[in-house]
Amino acid sequence: MIPSLEDVSRITGLRVYGRPVSGYTYPCYHELAEQLLDLPVERRSSLVPRVALQESLGLYEAGKNAGESEDEYLERLSRVSRRELASEPGQQADLDLRRFLVLFLGRLLFATRGDAVHCRFLPLLEDLGEVGGYAWGAAFLAHQFDGLSVSERQTSTSGFYPFLQVWTYLHLPALGRGDLTRPGLVPIARRWDSRRDTRHLADQLERLQEAIDSYPYLDVVWQPYLGEGDEGQPWLAQARPYFGRSVWLHALNLSVVEFPVRDRFRRPGRSFRGLHDTTDWRERAREQIENWERKGNAVDVTGEIASLRALLYSAVHDREAAHRQTAELRSELERVRGAGAGGASSSRSAGGSPSLLEARLAGAVLRAEEAQRHLEEQERDL
Repeated sequence: MIPSLEDVSRITGLRVYGRPVSGYTYPCYHELAEQLLDLPVERRSSLVPRVALQESLGLYEAGKNAGESEDEYLERLSRVSRRELASEPGQQADLDLRRFLVLFLGRLLFATRGDAVHCRFLPLLEDLGEVGGYAWGAAFLAHQFDGLSVSERQTSTSGFYPFLQVWTYLHLPALGRGDLTRPGLVPIARRWDSRRDTRHLADQLERLQEAIDSYPYLDVVWQPYLGEGDEGQPWLAQARPYFGRSVWLHALNLSVVEFPVRDRFRRPGRSFRGLHDTTDWRERAREQIENWERKGNAVDVTGEIASLRALLYSAVHDREAAHRQTAELRSELERVRGAGAGGASSSRSAGGSPSLLEARLAGAVLRAEEAQRHLEEQERDL
């Protein structure tokens, strides 16, 4: 169970179909940034200072007003930005739009560790009429995979955190990490707010780790979109051919594989790294890009059957264990009741109400019977 193109499409609304996010990368973007952004760029690192970008857009000091909600604040920022862009002459509007897109891509969608903003996507923004045709959602997922390090020593990650947060809310709801404050909105990320936790960070992490380690199997939501329609989401129709397939994801110097089948492959890994030379990634990653243009490969049916068989075996094992546990609880409940009826128990109150132990056992039996019925239904479905 890993984030997929369907998750990206439904949670963020980003386009996961279209042209791959590919082209040239350069060792230095200084001249291109001056030409397309009219902003200074650090020569050696090709980074644009975040503050300079925000100041150029009038966003650096655009804070929330007193009593203003998050939604109202974002709506005001959007309204002001649209008005400013509409009032500017074409050339200045294009300049500001490129600045905004560099900030949006470099600091939000493809965020990296550190404060400055990289210019590696800038060549794709030269022709603004072409920007909407790229599969930004697929590149976003490649970046997410790349940011999930395999090193146990790494204590931070990069990327767009709300995507992984909402993905967790959908699959592991019993963790209670999110609040569904706006049900029904699309994309799905708009429905959720993260729950505020005032405890010390170390305490939060320790308790969260314990909750994940002991998370009940029956509370995992494996298919969170079964009840979701396509209303208000026109992008899903064109995205659907990419769902449930093994396909290469590409984003300039990153290429990773999105694997839809459980336990068949190891963690998606990097294929390319390094921006020290002028590189045409359409040529260097031609095989991966051609795979993307073919919409990848159909899922191997043999692997699908093997995964289902493993799930069935697990369900049978869980159902048998639940049956044994239910029988043991019933036996213990009968023993307690028998002892109470024979006057041997001191756990009944003067009014003759059931003992606390008996009440707890009765509740445990009901829960065990419900879990057993659920597992039997799951076994039949499999």
